[in-house]
Order: sequence, then C-alpha cells, then structure tokens
Amino acid sequence: MPDAVIVSAARSPIGRAVKGSLADMRPDDLTAQMVRAALDRVPELDAAQVDDLMLGCGNPGGEQGFNMARIVAVALGHDHLPGTTVTRYCASSLQTTRMAFHAIKAGEGHAFVSAGVETVSRFGNGTSDSLPGTQNPRFDEAQERTVRQAEENPPWTDPREAGLLPDAYISMGQTAENVASHTGIGRDEQDRWAVRSQNRAEEAIARDHFAREITPVTTPDGRTVTTDDGPRAGTTLEKVAALKPVFRVDGTVTAGNSCPLNDGAAALVVMSDSRARELGVRPLARIVSTAVSGLSPEIMGLGPVEASRRALALAGMAVDDVDLVEINEAFAVQVLGSARALGIDEDKLNVSGGAIALGHPFGMTGARITASLLNNLDAHDGEVGLETMCVGGGQGMAMVIERLR
Repeated sequence: MPDAVIVSAARSPIGRAVKGSLADMRPDDLTAQMVRAALDRVPELDAAQVDDLMLGCGNPGGEQGFNMARIVAVALGHDHLPGTTVTRYCASSLQTTRMAFHAIKAGEGHAFVSAGVETVSRFGNGTSDSLPGTQNPRFDEAQERTVRQAEENPPWTDPREAGLLPDAYISMGQTAENVASHTGIGRDEQDRWAVRSQNRAEEAIARDHFAREITPVTTPDGRTVTTDDGPRAGTTLEKVAALKPVFRVDGTVTAGNSCPLNDGAAALVVMSDSRARELGVRPLARIVSTAVSGLSPEIMGLGPVEASRRALALAGMAVDDVDLVEINEAFAVQVLGSARALGIDEDKLNVSGGAIALGHPFGMTGARITASLLNNLDAHDGEVGLETMCVGGGQGMAMVIERLR
C-alpha cells in the first residue's frame, strides 16, 4: 500500500477581515495564486498528472459559492483537472488533505492538490448570522438557553440532561465561555496564553521564520502582500487583561484571548511515495494518520481531545512520541483545555504562536497549520508532528505527520 507524502506547501499572508490587506481579494483568485505556487514548487510534476483539486471552505456561499475548486482549476488553465469544494468548517482544508491521503491509500490516484480558503471580508461576518434562513427552528429553545447563559452566566451543564437539544448554532464565543466553565480555566490563564501566542509570533517574525512558509500575494490594485496582519508587537499581559469580556457580562473571553476574523488561502501538493520517487521529488513529510470526532456543539472547543487520541492510536503512538503540536487557537481556553486533557507538554505546543496572533481564516486553517507545522519541525529538527483543531458545530479533527529528512 502506498504512503501519502506532502511534497509542497504554500500559504498566503493572513489578512484581517474587512479592513485588512486582503480585503479586496476574491476567494477564488486568492486560492488560484496559492495553488499555482504549490504546483510551481514541484516542477517535476506535470499539472496534467494531478488527479483532483480539493478545496476546503468553511462558509461556501456568496463569492465562495458554486464549486470554487473547479473555478480555480479552469482559471489556471487546467481544464483537465477536476475539482470539489467541501466544508468541515474550521477543519475544511485538513479534510481535503485527509481525502487525498485516503485516495492515495486506496490506489485511486498519485497526485492531489489539497487547498483551503476563507475571505470573511467578502462574506458577511463569517457566522450563521450571514446565512439567513438556514437555522432549523428545532433549535429555537436551545438558542433561548444560550441567550440566558449570556445574561446570567450560570455554570455550563449538558443540555441533554435537561431533555434539550444542544445549540447547534451557538456562537463560537459562547462555546468558549462554556469550556471555561466546564474546565475551570480562568481569565488570567487565558490572557497569559494569548500573550504567549503574540510574543512567540513576534519572536518568529524577528528571525524571518514565517517568510519560509508565506507566499506573497498580488492584490487587484497591484500591491504585494508579504506578511500577516495579525501579530501585535509588544503585547503585554497588562494590555490584554484590560480588555472587557465580549460574550457574557461576567465572562472570561475577550477579543485579546480569541482569534480574529480573517482572510487567507493555502495549498498543499500530496503525492504517493512511489510517484514521488519515480519523479525524483523530495517529500517534506509522510501523512501517518488522521481522525475526526464529535461532541456537544456547546463545548466544541474540546474537540481536539478525542480526535487527537484517535489519530495517535491509529499511528500506534502516544502523545509523548510527538515532537511538536499545533492546536488551532480559536480561543485560548480551548487550547489550554484540550492540551491539558491530552497531557501535552506546553513547551512543544504552538511554538511560534498560533491563530490568536496569526489569524484563523476558517477554510484555510487546516492547510495553513500543516505549512506551519512543517516549518516548525524543520526549524526545531523535530520528526513527528500533531495537528489538531476544534470545529464549529461540535467536532474535532487531527492529523499525525512524520517529517522526512
């Protein structure tokens, strides 16, 4: 059975939504630049030999509607290249990598592009509020319960114990407050993690670390964007601690210990190891295993726990076998809660900062974290990496990779 190997990775800078550096970019045009860059890094591979272009997108509507993957293929002149656009919300482009992994393992192809995009600037506010008419009235009572939580801030309890449906449409900030209540992780710990993320990103920028993974983007007006908008130099605990809670009057979740809304795209080329050898392509990493899991949407931030356990079990590994871990930083509280449940050494975790500093364009994040994990493994001379994230709606997803030297 062939192994699936990652042979190239390209990610855009991450722009802040609405007022950021990529706000004028259409999602399909932004994706096309990253797909072209990923393919250009593998000159030995003829684009005609690519079996499929699979694109993850968290909110596939508006300019992100239709089948963007096919639009990107045609725009790049690859009429032969089929394409599909899929959503697993925050893990959408980890899902497309998983699809490439499975197809190669099944012998159904030798070369795939796994990509992801989200341009929140071009599509409402990036939440279900921008999708009128999508909410099932079966969840109205759960929505009312969420409103009461925001006003009264009671300890989180499983709604099914009271005979209620969990709130499938709950705001992500409310899920973070529920995780804080569920785990007992307080405001100070969350703020300290957020400052760590910003400071680590600032240190990485100073040594040109992200320049190794970022592909510059050319905007419609001819500008060249080369750096992420998000990292805030000089972030201190005092500054973050001064911010007010956003989602509950007496809550713990603030703009400082949460990820922002963003724009960005990324792409990977995934091949069978046999085709890579045949073409003389040097792989960056082998995909060892992937896994998904589900849990109550109201505490979706703990999704990485079970997903990571499953991926590690499939890999025949324990968490101590992993050299570096990347947990997507939707919120500081969910990173801390997931890491502690898994027994992850925080010295191995998000070593160059995470989404609180860099940003979280939903559909891009899976592929972006893969690019960052590869970069960090190389910089720290690590071998085994774990990538994982929570997923809006109550899921988790994880992937184990092995860096190839």
